[in-house]
Amino acid sequence: MTVWEELKARGLIAQVTDEEEIKEMVNNGKATFYIGFDPTADSLHVGHFMALCLMKRLQMAGNKPIALLGGGTGMIGDPSGKTDMRQMLTPETIQHNIDCFKKQMERFIDFSDGKALMVNNADWLMNLNYVELLREVGAHFSVNRMLTAECYKQRMERGLTFLEFNYMIMQSYDFYMLYQKYGCNMQFGGDDQWSNMLGGTELIRRKLGKDAYAMTITLLLNSEGKKMGKTQSGAVWLDPNKTSPFDFYQYWRNVDDADVIKCLRLLTFLPLEEIDAMAKWEGSQLNKAKEILAYELTSLVHGEEEAKKAQEGARALFAGGANTANMPKTELHEDDFTDGQIDLITLLVKTELVPTRSEGRRAIEQGGVSIDGEKITDIKYQIAKETLEGDGIVLKRGKKKFNRVYAK
Repeated sequence: MTVWEELKARGLIAQVTDEEEIKEMVNNGKATFYIGFDPTADSLHVGHFMALCLMKRLQMAGNKPIALLGGGTGMIGDPSGKTDMRQMLTPETIQHNIDCFKKQMERFIDFSDGKALMVNNADWLMNLNYVELLREVGAHFSVNRMLTAECYKQRMERGLTFLEFNYMIMQSYDFYMLYQKYGCNMQFGGDDQWSNMLGGTELIRRKLGKDAYAMTITLLLNSEGKKMGKTQSGAVWLDPNKTSPFDFYQYWRNVDDADVIKCLRLLTFLPLEEIDAMAKWEGSQLNKAKEILAYELTSLVHGEEEAKKAQEGARALFAGGANTANMPKTELHEDDFTDGQIDLITLLVKTELVPTRSEGRRAIEQGGVSIDGEKITDIKYQIAKETLEGDGIVLKRGKKKFNRVYAK
């Protein structure tokens, strides 16, 4: 199976231009491609996972990735999929977020010896002359055609600012600059980016002639991948200080039965033959497939040692066969207690199993909180300090959130 055939078999490719040329370049390691990441937070999340895995996959086949960090486009914000304008970020915040992205990307992509590039589009966007941009670039864009793009149509009723309207031009200009500066001949992006990417391809060909070699590919399910990054309690981050390796493991361990094989194909580097065999599994066997998925992805993001710890911690809860020391834990101190006791709602907040006291109260009343397997429904329930000494207790909220609480 060629590289291109594998990408399609895994379900990664949705739309392309010039498929025969793209296939030839990818299969023979001739693609210099980019994917853009706007630094809107101080960590990548699982919605970026598919793009990072794709970059790693193509680099392993000899192609050259360019990770484009949106220091310039991040000043505006992409309107795609948004009902309101993004919060404006300061240059200092954007730079901090970029620095965080760089560290995380290095776990996926080998930037040594020119094998990959990390570029910031602020290098060319921040110094543009507005009138020159209008003459050199704006003349190649039809407003009528831009307004038919899905990313703009979704916002027209709510109000689309002229600031955001420029995003397509800026992203198109990125590809134009990357083509000229680094020989970038291919761009990848989510299905919600298709119009923006076509704009870049057309700009290159109009500015540099029909022979200019620029291609676009959009990833199947990338917008669904972004949804993967959100849970009821917020985003699932790649930064272990924001989402612990255990919680990261648990997120993938608890994917829906219908999604586990799809995630294995899209996100892991397991052979397709092995995944196809798992696709025949049913019932309790699917839990084994989820364990494999969770372990593979946790290992990829946090390393094999952390993946093993997370797996052991999870099995301590579900199979009773491992050390609870590998669960997320919270240590309480003397000043956390009043008269040698702490109430359950306070404990839920301290362990971050709930964000607020009111949600903690609701969780208890609805029967969603237990201590060492025993359901607690009394909102005034108190835990004595002596109970928490030694190994402590396992505090659980719902089916997926756990914390080992102890006091010294």
